[in-house]
Amino acid sequence: MKSFDVAVCGGGFAGISAALAAAREGKKVILFEKQYMLGGLGTAGLVTIYLPLCDGFGHQVSFGIAEELLKLSITYGAEDRYPENWLDNIGTKTEKDKRYMVQYNAQVFAILAEKLLLENGVDILYGSYVVDVSTENNRITKLYVENKSGRTAYSVGSVVDATGDCDIAHFAGVPTALFEQGNVLAAWYYYSNQKGYHLQQVGASDIPEEERTGDEKKPLISRRFTGLDGKELSEQVCLSHKTTLEHWLKKRETDENAVISTIATIPQIRMTRKIVGEYELAHTEMHTYFEDSIGMVSNWKKRGPIYAVPFRTLYNKEIKNLIVAGRCISVNETLWDVMRVIPCCAVTGQAAGTAAAMTDDFSTLDVSKLQEKLRNNGVVIHEKDILE
Repeated sequence: MKSFDVAVCGGGFAGISAALAAAREGKKVILFEKQYMLGGLGTAGLVTIYLPLCDGFGHQVSFGIAEELLKLSITYGAEDRYPENWLDNIGTKTEKDKRYMVQYNAQVFAILAEKLLLENGVDILYGSYVVDVSTENNRITKLYVENKSGRTAYSVGSVVDATGDCDIAHFAGVPTALFEQGNVLAAWYYYSNQKGYHLQQVGASDIPEEERTGDEKKPLISRRFTGLDGKELSEQVCLSHKTTLEHWLKKRETDENAVISTIATIPQIRMTRKIVGEYELAHTEMHTYFEDSIGMVSNWKKRGPIYAVPFRTLYNKEIKNLIVAGRCISVNETLWDVMRVIPCCAVTGQAAGTAAAMTDDFSTLDVSKLQEKLRNNGVVIHEKDILE
C-alpha cells in the first residue's frame, strides 16, 4: 500500500487546480487520471473554450488558479477569441465588448498543465481508475486503483473527488443526485483547410446563445445519455464518430481541402451525477452574500449574474475527509449547466485542494482560515470586493 496526504481523483481542470493548490501547501499529492493526458473534456473532449472569468459588465469575477490556467492555456498563443481588452488593456470592457475568455489548443495545454504539476511535486498516475474505497469511522481510509500494474491500495489523508461523475462520493456512500434530463449528442472535431485550423462545434455547444448558428441550435438526435453506463457511453461515442464523418463529408462538398485533424478521445458528456452537499446553491441566488464563500463564478450563458460559491456545496459531512470539485458540486439542476464549465471547475478545485491540505475533516474546518489562504493566493472571495 502507498500513502499520500492528498489524493485527487480526476485530472480535468478541477483536478489540476486541486492538485496544484494542495501541492503548493507542501502536501504529498497524487493525481489519478484515467486518460493519458490532463484536461478532461477541455482537452481530450475538444471543448476548448475557456469560458468567461468576468460578468460581462467589466468586472473580473474568477481569480487565482482560474486565471493562471487561462493564461497558461495561451502561453504560445490563442487559437481564437483572444480578449485583448482584458489581457492587453486595449479597448473597453463594457457589456458590448469581449468577455474575458479564450479558445486554446488542447494538446499544448495538456502538456503545459502536466509540466506545471510535476514542477510543483504532484505525482501523476495516468491510465488509472479509482474503482472502490474503504471507509472507517466516516472517513475514506483507502482508495483502490486499477491500471496496467493491476490493483493497488492507496492510504489517504484527504480525498478530492474531481471525477466529474462524483464517482468517489458514490463509492463511499455519500448521497448523490443524477442529471435526470440526460445529455444530448455532441460531435465536436477539428479540421484544417487552406484557411487554417478550425474547431467545428456539432451538437451541444458551450458558447452563448447569440453566437450559435446552424448545427449548434438543435439536438442532433432525440436520444439522451446519462453518461454513467458503459454500454451506453460506447454507443454514444459510436454515434458521435458517425456524426463527425457525415458532417465532414458534407463539408467536403463545398470545401475539398477540408481535412479532419482531431476527434474527441472521450465521450462529450457534460453532466451526470453530483453530490448532495451541506448546502445546495440555486440559480436564483445570484449576487447573494455567503459568509463561507470560497470564490465567485459568472454565468457563461448571459452577462450580469455573479455567484458566490459556499464552501458547504463542496462536501457532505457523512464522509469527513472527502471534498468534491468541478461539475459535481451541490447545485440545483438549473444552475448545474452554469457551474460545470472550466472557470467554475478551477475555482472550486483550488478551494477543494487548499482545504484538503488543511484538514481531513471538512465539516470542522475553520472556513475563515481557508479564505485567508485563498486570498493570499489571489482569490477574491466576495462580490463587494470587486465592486468597491
